[in-house]
Order: sequence, then C-alpha cells, then structure tokens
Amino acid sequence: MTAPLGVILAGGRASRMGGGDKGRLLLDDNSLLDLVIDRLRPQVDAIALNANGERARFDDLGLTVLPDNLAGLPGPLAGVLAGLDWAAEQGADSIVSVAADTPFYPQNLVAELQAASGDMPLALAASRDENGKLWRQPTFGLWPVALREDLRRALTDGLRKVVLWTDQHGAATAEFETAGFDPFFNVNTPQDLEVARAIYEDMP
Repeated sequence: MTAPLGVILAGGRASRMGGGDKGRLLLDDNSLLDLVIDRLRPQVDAIALNANGERARFDDLGLTVLPDNLAGLPGPLAGVLAGLDWAAEQGADSIVSVAADTPFYPQNLVAELQAASGDMPLALAASRDENGKLWRQPTFGLWPVALREDLRRALTDGLRKVVLWTDQHGAATAEFETAGFDPFFNVNTPQDLEVARAIYEDMP
C-alpha cells in the first residue's frame, strides 16, 4: 500500500488559548508544530498545513499551506476537504490528517490506519480513557480522495460532526494503546500546555 499525503489541521480559532497559532507554542526548544511535523514526515510522501489567514506566517516551515475551501471555519472536516482537494491535484489516492496541537501521536499512525481500513481507505484513530471507554479521534484519520465530492456536499448541507460522516461510509477504527498518557493528548488550554511540557520532559 502506497504512503498517503499528510495534512496537519491548524485551521481553528484556538479560542481557549486566547487565539493565535497554537502550533507555535513551545515545549522546551521545539514548537508543537515542529514535533507534529517530525512525527509525520517519515510516514507520508508529502505534508501540507491546513491554516487560515495570512499564509506567509508559515513560510519558515517550507510546507504547502491550504486554507479552508468553505467560508465560516466549519471545523476540521473543512480542513480534511482542503487536503483532499490538494491530494487530488497531486494524483494521490488518500491523505492522513493529524492535529497541530497533538505532539505525541503514534509514530506508527499511518501504518495502523492503513491496516485497519478495508477496500476504502477510510479510518479513524482511537484510544481508551482511564475507564476503558474507547474514544475515536476525529482529527486523526485516513481519508480517500474518492469521497471528496461527497464530503463537499455534506459540508455544504451543514454537516459538522466528523463521525456522522465517517459512519455513513463505514469507516474503520484503529485503536492505539495508552501507555502512561493518551498519545492523542492535545493542547487546548494553558493548563494543557503545562501538562504537555511535563510529558515532553519525561520522554526519552
């Protein structure tokens, strides 16, 4: 199975962090985006960043910057759609999405998503909380270019919840182990940032 293209989702407002680009927040000398890119690069053929606003602020990353194709910041699925449109232009069959504020996601993310998916390359990552409940991670998924027009129609019709759309198409689930902390821990608040810094300091 060929490697997909990678799309980092950074199109949100970051309102709980006071606005701005969450991905630029630092853990030691590395930003969240630096760590996300470092984990994604070996797993995919190329990387693009889904972000809205002035593109030049990301020039230092050397990545293609993809704004949402739909107005009103309709959520992560709009970023997925932007990534699928980009992938179609590149002649790719699929993309893998990751969140810009989740620096510890699995280094075998792509392989496990591909292994879980069936004939249609559509799968979401998942992990279990401390009570053993399985939670799907809607910003970490494998998405087929073949469904991009269906997704565009759904978003235009007002769909916003990721799993409502993925369930319609029989998306698979790839479960990832939680070892000490949830690998999909994301930074939403200043308190989360302090937790992330502590996790990062304890990592080998």
